[in-house]
Amino acid sequence: MKLSVVIVNYNVQYFLEQCLLSVEKAMLGLETEVWVVDNNSVDGSLVMLREKFPWVKLIANKDNVGFSRANNQAIEQSVAEYILLLNPDTLVEEDTFRKVIGFMDEHPDAGGLGVRMVDGKGVFLPESKRGLPTPATSFYKIFGISKLFPKSPKFNRYHLGHLSQDETHEIEILSGAFMLLRKKTLDQVGILDNDFFMYGEDIDLSWRIVKGGWKNYYFPGTRIIHYKGESTKKGSLNYVYVFYNAMVIFARKHFSEQHARLFSFFIQIAIWLRAGVAVLSRFIKRMILPVADAGLVLAGMFIAKKYYSESMDIIYDASLVKYGFLAYVLIWCFAAWIAGAYDKPWKPIKIFKPIIAGAAAILMLYSLLPESLRFSRALILIGTAIALVVFFLNRIVLNLITTGKSGLKTSVMQRVAIVGEKNEASRVKSMLAQIQREPSL
Repeated sequence: MKLSVVIVNYNVQYFLEQCLLSVEKAMLGLETEVWVVDNNSVDGSLVMLREKFPWVKLIANKDNVGFSRANNQAIEQSVAEYILLLNPDTLVEEDTFRKVIGFMDEHPDAGGLGVRMVDGKGVFLPESKRGLPTPATSFYKIFGISKLFPKSPKFNRYHLGHLSQDETHEIEILSGAFMLLRKKTLDQVGILDNDFFMYGEDIDLSWRIVKGGWKNYYFPGTRIIHYKGESTKKGSLNYVYVFYNAMVIFARKHFSEQHARLFSFFIQIAIWLRAGVAVLSRFIKRMILPVADAGLVLAGMFIAKKYYSESMDIIYDASLVKYGFLAYVLIWCFAAWIAGAYDKPWKPIKIFKPIIAGAAAILMLYSLLPESLRFSRALILIGTAIALVVFFLNRIVLNLITTGKSGLKTSVMQRVAIVGEKNEASRVKSMLAQIQREPSL
């Protein structure tokens, strides 16, 4: 057996299907076996595999045992000369397997190999080639210094920015998304470390390969598409926590005690910084619309009061007006919040009922106040008109900025006809239903 392809799947059925279709083409003419280890997916992956890819060697776990342990289950049963660890959210070219195996055959010192990876838009992914994440290298990466000096061999050693992405290079760290390994090398240095549940296991194994006297190569002679973030949501706070803690495990395993403590210190700072930025960013995004509503309505009411008082020759108590206007705005914003006017999608039409209801509540409360605290029903009505206009326009503007559409039109159901076999048509229909389109079969 020349090649074993190992894919660990967890709830990415449709990406896995496309990945296997590309693998099926790439393995033509090669003595290849394909293993899929499923970590207790609940999205129909197992049914799809048994129906469409009966030739795949399937290991169906009853629990999510993690990335390392799942890969090892297949590696331990493989007898092939080379083992490829491949992410399910990837697509390989038809000649990828032949090219990478040819390179490994020509370079007996190669223990592992990675290839040029691009995202779904064809943009090169810098993690295609990486250096060892020492404390200094990690510091430059965590605090953004590597982005300031992307071509520096010192400051961007994490992604080896000084090495051309178009040339073959000897590197230190391979990416677990596509990791071709020589079985002889694994027999010597060991398989993946089960202490890494997810993330960090590729770094650990890559470094053990180097320490074992073998070489890792970056090979741009072929490329794969990696839909980065589909099998793992890398923008989430949970990802940050799990990934950085995996780095702590790596540091304790491979660095001296002093360097490991320094590395852990940087990692903890990074976790707290990312957590703080994530919370602050989420708060700011949530508050943009309410602050814009309140601020513009207040400004509009004070301008209207100025011209109204001058035209009617009325002098208002400045303190009373200030607190009164603030109370009115808070009531309108609260009513809008209760009515869901701050929830996505921002529909301008949603604001009319809460603003009118808020105005009614303000007038009712106004009537209960002592005469000395009442200053003008007319300003309440003017303020209501201003609030209607401001709340309405704010949502149109925000929609135009974020989606390019005003949000005034109600989505029209698109008519879609699916032609094909019943099982395939039903599958496509379920996919369209997830984006709220109900096709006719």
